[in-house]
Amino acid sequence: MSTETTQDNYAGMTPEQKVKALILIRYRQWGNTVPALTKESINATWQKMQEMDNARDAMNDVRSSGDNTGLPDRQWSRNYESDEVGAKMPDGSWVGWTHWHGGGKHGEPEAIDWISDAYHIECKEEQKMVTVRTFAKVGA
Repeated sequence: MSTETTQDNYAGMTPEQKVKALILIRYRQWGNTVPALTKESINATWQKMQEMDNARDAMNDVRSSGDNTGLPDRQWSRNYESDEVGAKMPDGSWVGWTHWHGGGKHGEPEAIDWISDAYHIECKEEQKMVTVRTFAKVGA
């Protein structure tokens, strides 16, 4: 199933809108109907999904599925750990956010607002050949 409709257009979206689009794309991948996503329509579509409480699983899935960027932590909490992560949009752009996790038995890192703190990132991908050597002592 395609993650994008021919009407989706991410141009001009803010980082927050792009994260919302990623969540709605995930929701669409699971067989749900999501209208075309554009800069003009994303906030209304998001609000409707929030009112119906339909995208919670998709939100948690996207929140914890970003690629670790290795960028310095932008925020800090004594109760939670955080990583700066990012995801590639269908148009090739990248968006990043802080992935909060941990907190122990009573922690609720998913309750921390992570969407409004999203930011644009750049990603340079290059393939490298790596040689891995594994040694063992002879006769051991």
